Amino acid sequence: MTRSLGLVIVALLLALTLAAPGHIGAQAQRAPIILSTTTSTQDSGLLDVLVPMFERQSGYTVKTVAVGTGQALALAARGEADVVLAHAPAVEKKYVADGKMLNRRLVMYNDFVIIGPESDPAGIKGMTSAAQAVKAIAQAGARFVSRGDNSGTHILEKSLWKSAGVEPSAPWYIESGQGMGATLNLADDRNAYTLTDRGTYLAYQKRLRLPILVQGDRPLLNIYSVMEVNPANGPRVNIAGGKAFADFMVAPETQSVIKGFGIEKFGQALFVPIAGMPEDQVGAKR
Repeated sequence: MTRSLGLVIVALLLALTLAAPGHIGAQAQRAPIILSTTTSTQDSGLLDVLVPMFERQSGYTVKTVAVGTGQALALAARGEADVVLAHAPAVEKKYVADGKMLNRRLVMYNDFVIIGPESDPAGIKGMTSAAQAVKAIAQAGARFVSRGDNSGTHILEKSLWKSAGVEPSAPWYIESGQGMGATLNLADDRNAYTLTDRGTYLAYQKRLRLPILVQGDRPLLNIYSVMEVNPANGPRVNIAGGKAFADFMVAPETQSVIKGFGIEKFGQALFVPIAGMPEDQVGAKR
C-alpha cells in the first residue's frame, strides 16, 4: 500500500467516525443549556452553588438568564430557553396547559415577607393578613416599592392589592422595573415598604435597614418549579439538556444541597426542598 493511499483510507475512516451517531450525540450533549429563571434564584446565591455542581456531574455548560418569571416563561415559549425554574404557579400551569411547558415538577419553597421602615408609618408590624397590610400602607400613603416587572413576586403583589381592594398609584407607589436585589436596594434607599422572597432578603439583609414586618400568611407561600420546554416551541431547544437539568433539580443529592443552603452563612436555610410532594401539602410555615 502506498503512503498516499494509506492517508486517504485514514481520512475516510476519520470522516466515518465523525459522522457516526454516537459522535453526533456527544456533540449534541455538549451544546450549552439555556436556563431561564427568576432573579431571586440568582440573587439568593443558590444558582452559584447548583449550576457548577450540575456542570461537573453532567458535562453540560449552563447559560443562566435571570429575569422576572413572566419574562422567563415567555422566553421559553419562544424557544429561546431549554428549561425554566420559576415561582408563579398559576402562570406556570397555564403555560403547561397551553403545551408550551412540559413536566412541571416542584423543587422547593420559601415564603414572601413584607419589609419596611423601622418606624412603620402604616402600622403593619405583626399583622397576620398580607392583604390588610398593603391596604394599611395605601391608606397611610406610605412609600411602597414594587418590582413592576411581571415577575412571580410582582404577580403575587398585584393579587394582594386586588384582595385589599386597592389600586396603587403614585406618588407613594414606586415601580423599580428591576429584579429583587435591585428592588430591595431601592426600597432601602427610599426607606419604603416592599414585598420580597425571604431567600433574597436574607442574602441582602446585612446591607438593608428594613426589618420584616409581616410574614406567615398563607398567600405568601412561594413555590418554585422546574419545567422542560416543549421542542415544538423552536428548532434550537436543547431537549436532552433541558431534561437533564430538570432531573438534576429534583434529584435527592440536589434536594439535600438545597435543604442546607444558607445555614452556614445566614443561620437558617433559605429554601425548603419539596420534590415529589403534592402541591396542596406544601406549607407556608418555615
